[in-house]
Amino acid sequence: MNQDIRQILANNIKNLRTQKKLSREELSLVLGVDNSYVSKLEKGKINITLDKIEMLANYFEIEAYLLLK
Repeated sequence: MNQDIRQILANNIKNLRTQKKLSREELSLVLGVDNSYVSKLEKGKINITLDKIEMLANYFEIEAYLLLK
């Protein structure tokens, strides 16, 4: 089950990033992380903290729960 949620989050982040025409590097600057972190995140390979989910939601101007839906 965790893998399913992680993959949903990964897909949503990648879709939002590409819709805004952001590079992984640009998104990594928003989150204050390394470029490789965003790459792994979009592949569903790592966990993300609630703080980072909140940062993403604020940046993309959406409710945080929508990243998991």
